[in-house]
Amino acid sequence: MPKSKVRKKVATSSASASTHANEAAAAAARAHVAAPSSPLYIGIMLSLMVLGLVWLVVYYLWGSSIPFIADLGNWNFAIGFTLMIAGLLMTMRWR
Repeated sequence: MPKSKVRKKVATSSASASTHANEAAAAAARAHVAAPSSPLYIGIMLSLMVLGLVWLVVYYLWGSSIPFIADLGNWNFAIGFTLMIAGLLMTMRWR
């Protein structure tokens, strides 16, 4: 069976060692922990989800008696689901 080739180690000087240390320190500085989300962000996120749900419930129950909702027709589904999806997408950034 053939013998594997052995890699030669590159000699490191003090200048290259300090460069690696500087790179490691810079990487540690970049890797910071994100702060928790503000209460305003959480409020908006939850409000969008609830508003979308309320929009759909109002459309189903009283849509024919409210003029501007009746004029929208099936676009009410798009409005309600868009509001809920926007709130759900915000949950991905919530900390």
